[in-house]
Amino acid sequence: MKIKILKNIMLILAVAMLIGISSCRKYNSLGFAPGTGAPTITSVHTYYKMDTANVTSTITTYNSSGNASTTTVVRSGQPHAFDSITRAGNLGDYYLIEGANLGSATAITFNGFSAYFNRAMITDHSILVQIPSKTPYYGPHATDSLVVTTLYGKAYYKFSIIPPPPTVSSLSDFNFRAGSQIMLTGVGFASVTSVGLTGTNAACTIISQTDSTMTLQFPSTNVSQVNLVFTYSAGTATSTQELVDVDNAYQIFTDNYQNGWGSWSWGPASPSAKVVKSGTASFSAQFGANSWWIDGFRQGGGGATDGVPFTNGYNYLSFWVFGGSVDETVYIEFGNAGFANSKPGNFINAIDVPPGIWTYYKIPVSSLLWNTSAANWSANSAALLNTVAFFMPGNTVTETLYFDDVILIK
Repeated sequence: MKIKILKNIMLILAVAMLIGISSCRKYNSLGFAPGTGAPTITSVHTYYKMDTANVTSTITTYNSSGNASTTTVVRSGQPHAFDSITRAGNLGDYYLIEGANLGSATAITFNGFSAYFNRAMITDHSILVQIPSKTPYYGPHATDSLVVTTLYGKAYYKFSIIPPPPTVSSLSDFNFRAGSQIMLTGVGFASVTSVGLTGTNAACTIISQTDSTMTLQFPSTNVSQVNLVFTYSAGTATSTQELVDVDNAYQIFTDNYQNGWGSWSWGPASPSAKVVKSGTASFSAQFGANSWWIDGFRQGGGGATDGVPFTNGYNYLSFWVFGGSVDETVYIEFGNAGFANSKPGNFINAIDVPPGIWTYYKIPVSSLLWNTSAANWSANSAALLNTVAFFMPGNTVTETLYFDDVILIK
């Protein structure tokens, strides 16, 4: 009986030892024993920074015959190690939290937002963590707080999230006039304090702003094209999108015919207030089903002395189009000819016009073929531009398209 009791005691002890060993392995497998005291954070360090210099690499490869070929690759924005104490961090970047008794960490939050962390990147004195991209950085939730929670308490540290640079993803218009308004959609607008324009000292007026939207009113300028320059809490940022000052462009149609231009259209076409992109009217043009119609604009009588000279240095033809009932291919007639509706002659300068939405086009003049030739306006620089029209040969239903802000841009 005593032997049986002794065996049971030994079995219980063996099981207890296994449980103890397995519970230790929970942490010892990481190579350290976590401290059991209250956690503390003493500092936060940058882990790397982006090198703005270009790095050139030459790669040599050999084919099956042993012949070598080299390729040169230029890379920019490469990360490299960089250790610096900081009290502010960027969304998406990695940072090293240093302190004591951090090894049993169960949660990390920035401004109350949980951050994922890999236990393989923890010691009892440090944690490598990435700031989540959705961490609050403005408003009441931006509490400038970093909290590490362990099995033995919480450590608090004052740490700010740097607002991302204002970034525009879309605009309600690419054209502006003095006094007109454009709404921007994107991220990082909440911390913007002013918006300037490249190439001029004129500035926009901020009408309204949230972090994801901003409405601007534009000033009068003396430039053709501008980028937006945002001043915000962490510096300045310039938009990648170019905007056009219509007041400084050569206008063919804006609310009405301009500069001696009028309708040159085979179908019903005229200014209309039915569908408008900006201002009070667009140019409504009807294209009959299976009719191969050309609708558009002509300056003066379309004679040899009518039109715009090449020497004025216009770089782009730009316009908005509101599409019809189905996706259509439209050909731009650009030059000073009569443009009989022929194939293949008129099947040049093709654009795709999607149905039922406004689409913006900004086409380099150098890429537009002149009349029905294989050359551009530069090759015909002595000629005057007096016809800008649109040819639709493929529509099987009658379509009405609306054109707005038809301009030439320097």
